[in-house]
Amino acid sequence: MYRRALLIALICAMVAVGLFLLYLKRYEQEASGGERVRLLVALHPLERGKPVTEDALGVREVPLAYVEDRSIRESDKTKILGLRVGGLVQAQETLLWTDLAVASEEHRDLSALVQPGRRATTLHLRDDGTGSMVRPGDYVDVIGVVAANGSPADARAASVLLQRVLVLATGNSTSLDSFDAKPADGRTGGQLTVSVALPEAQLLALAAERGSLSVVLRSPEDGHGADRVPDVTLTSLAGLPARQSEARVAPTELRSEDLRQ
Repeated sequence: MYRRALLIALICAMVAVGLFLLYLKRYEQEASGGERVRLLVALHPLERGKPVTEDALGVREVPLAYVEDRSIRESDKTKILGLRVGGLVQAQETLLWTDLAVASEEHRDLSALVQPGRRATTLHLRDDGTGSMVRPGDYVDVIGVVAANGSPADARAASVLLQRVLVLATGNSTSLDSFDAKPADGRTGGQLTVSVALPEAQLLALAAERGSLSVVLRSPEDGHGADRVPDVTLTSLAGLPARQSEARVAPTELRSEDLRQ
């Protein structure tokens, strides 16, 4: 009886220690940015136009929180072998999907740039040249000007739909060399193909049906999205000049005695 109780206590202690170690490991992962993802890096400089070879690639483990959408994972290694790079990639730099945008013609299909789990969808922007300077590999925020069901035209609101969206193609171009923002149908407005999750594609399709879309370009170094961006309506826009006037306070004149104090 005593031995059985001791054995049970020992087993419980071992289970408790195992759970504690598991908790510590999970805590360390979360504190350091999540689980490690194996990404491909260049072992030596990759010159523009040269094909990617297996001996030129290495692997680096990066916390999930610091992994870009454009980063190429080790599991996709076979997909990029033989493709050409579009610009100089320095040694120890993480290899990006957009580095391969000027691959040979037989590998320049848009589908080759879409990461597993993501979707490519095309945005038809307003015919005002908004997206004319956006290039493949840039990041944009998508804004929709949409009216609610049954609302008059002047009740529309501008809403930030998505932030930090990767641009896969502009017009018919997936590479910087053949950059051409003009769509195939001859319109002067922007046509961007972006990488999104499937629910995000649904959101963009609905917004495009209800109103118009535009994008704003952001820095590639800016990885943080703004929280709770309020919608802007024509009513709030009309009150903007008054708020700006209130914000402008005339400078107080300084007297000579004030300067001596």
